[in-house]
Amino acid sequence: MGLDLGLWHESIYAVGPGISTLLNSLQIFFLAFIAFLWFGEKQTKLQLFSLVLASIGVALIASPEFAHNSSALWGFVSGILSGAFLAVSMSFVRRTHEVADVAIFPMMTLVGVGGTLALLPLMLMFDVGKIMPTTLPEWGWILVYGAVMQCMAWGLIAYSIPKITLSLTGLLLLTEPVATLIIDYFWLDKPINAMQWGGAFLVMFAIYLGSPRKG
Repeated sequence: MGLDLGLWHESIYAVGPGISTLLNSLQIFFLAFIAFLWFGEKQTKLQLFSLVLASIGVALIASPEFAHNSSALWGFVSGILSGAFLAVSMSFVRRTHEVADVAIFPMMTLVGVGGTLALLPLMLMFDVGKIMPTTLPEWGWILVYGAVMQCMAWGLIAYSIPKITLSLTGLLLLTEPVATLIIDYFWLDKPINAMQWGGAFLVMFAIYLGSPRKG
């Protein structure tokens, strides 16, 4: 989890929150592979097709960034790698629930501590003197980020993982980059062209196709 968040933030610095979240959402491919290899989850043809559609949608949203951003390459590499580490962390959460009935809050506390320990050597190596916030607003945003992202959001994700398939978990999390794009456009004034909006709708359609049907 620590490496996932660290690389995701590197990608945010390079290409912005919308694009970086889209790249992080490529975890669906890593999750599908892990689900097949480790959990024996077989993918239907429709689910595999939905993964292809989702990848096309992500590409449509992200590709214009290369035209005007010199940091796009590192942003894309770090964003995709963050998705890989996210998939691994989600898989271990799933495996933990299979082995023992672990309460959400203690488990997420251990995940947070483990992530901190994993990043500590890298922080000391690359960010000495810049680790802690220096102003009250910075402390405030860190607290908000920790409460909303790490406690509430990841608590809900960890709660849902043992209740649905790992592949479906990954597909449902694709709503995150679409929501981020909307926030980028309406709140952060990021220009988003028609091709990118088309990619966003394609991602949502892929989520619909990949969702299980009753009956």
